[in-house]
Amino acid sequence: MPAPIYSRGLRGLALATVASLGLALALVFFYAPLDADQGFVQKIFYIHVPLAIVSLCGYILGALFAIVHLRTSDRKWDMRSYVAIHMALIFSVGGLITGSIWAKASWGHWWVWQEPELVSYLIVVLLFATYQPLRFSIEDPERQARYASVFSVVAGAFVPLNFIAVRLAQSYVHPRVLAAGHLPPSMGLTFAVSLLGVALLYITLWKLELAAKSSRMQVRRLRRELLGETAVRPLGRSAAPS
Repeated sequence: MPAPIYSRGLRGLALATVASLGLALALVFFYAPLDADQGFVQKIFYIHVPLAIVSLCGYILGALFAIVHLRTSDRKWDMRSYVAIHMALIFSVGGLITGSIWAKASWGHWWVWQEPELVSYLIVVLLFATYQPLRFSIEDPERQARYASVFSVVAGAFVPLNFIAVRLAQSYVHPRVLAAGHLPPSMGLTFAVSLLGVALLYITLWKLELAAKSSRMQVRRLRRELLGETAVRPLGRSAAPS
């Protein structure tokens, strides 16, 4: 699992991420119209919803990587799954924070427990928040990777099932900016660019963390080999005739 595999194309991807996010911010503040009901505060929609969508896709991606690991027993897929879920959790925190700010501005409350979309998203986040404690409570590396992959697959399957269940439920509280109907062209374009920017940011950070972890593992392996050589050399010299 050499680091160059993950660092390859990282500079171009980072530049594309910066460009898309810069364009998204410009569209949000200078192109997208104000919402007739919520006014300026609705613009947080272009941050909150992409963060939520990308984080949920990140959980599913981690589950897919975990399936490949269970089929192949190749540790690189376990590492990819771990980083995908780790990054998705970070994006989920951003989604919860921006969602709470939007709720406070729109409803006057930081949280509304009667809203199934909010509660179901929180359940998914809390479910995957147990991933790391479960993983690192197991000392054996092989068992750790295997049990973590099984957890990822089961929890990942819950994400689309949860989404379908919420969509089938009737809700009258959550501001349905996206689901209430077709967005105007200007708002739709702004949302698409914002979603692209957040998705590219996720991929960039995912590759960056994989490259860093891979480099760290190589350094540790080289250090162990070096320490092994220095431990063997004195024995070799003492056994040689004087």
